[in-house]
Amino acid sequence: MATLGNPQNTIEILQKYHFNFQKKFGQNFLIDPHVLERIMEAAGVTKEDFVLEIGPGIGTMTQYLCENAREVAAVEIDSNLIPILQDTLKDYDNVTVIHQDILKVDINALAAEKNNSQPIKVVANLPYYITTPIIMGLFESHVPIDSITIMVQKEVADRMQQGPGSKEYGALSLAVQYYAKPEIVANVPPNCFMPRPSVGSAVIRLTRHRQPPVTVQDEKLMFRLIRASFNQRRKTLANGLNNAPDIPLSKEQIQESILELGVPVNIRGEALSLEQFARLSDIVGAKL
Repeated sequence: MATLGNPQNTIEILQKYHFNFQKKFGQNFLIDPHVLERIMEAAGVTKEDFVLEIGPGIGTMTQYLCENAREVAAVEIDSNLIPILQDTLKDYDNVTVIHQDILKVDINALAAEKNNSQPIKVVANLPYYITTPIIMGLFESHVPIDSITIMVQKEVADRMQQGPGSKEYGALSLAVQYYAKPEIVANVPPNCFMPRPSVGSAVIRLTRHRQPPVTVQDEKLMFRLIRASFNQRRKTLANGLNNAPDIPLSKEQIQESILELGVPVNIRGEALSLEQFARLSDIVGAKL
């Protein structure tokens, strides 16, 4: 089988199937073998591993995963790609292609069936618009995950690593850092893709924490507070929380909670660390 990391082979497959790129699925296929090797290395895929791949496209990275992993499940939403994947992956007997929206797949059941419910490795080249819902879905559903190694837009990768006070810092930074240790392992210029995206990308590895770095009584409440405080960035934390329909405290109670945390009442959400959000959540939780 011709490896698809070679651009010529990618073009041949696309022409053979008269494939049209779908804007709605944000499709950009990787055509750089060095980047593919870097992703395999970063994900640390071995013959012991079961890997879940999200958005295999025409199977470029899937071929590499099949060579390196024990077994691969590749979840693809675009029905036009299913016959292509059956072709490009026909030489491998350790891959299952699942034609579904990843947000609707029961990953716990998949991990139970394929990996004895042991932590799985996730590898993906994600379109921009769906990065956050997918990552949050994987973490919040408490699927057994060892690591997630993903290609995302560079600015999204940067945002996942940011700390308080920077303008990229936000709900995504806090969520990722609560669940995992983020590490950018490679920057990937637009010319490594077909079609060429207009912005740079990065490969980031999120290694799941065994235990979250902060303790909080009600994880869901903490994330409600985080989302509310970043919904309107220019507002103070008190106003953000006051305007959130799912935080049923009076304005006075909100101000009291912020003062109890030991910070100024007019502070903005972006100034709080993950630890402070956890403490604030416990303070607010005691008032509910």
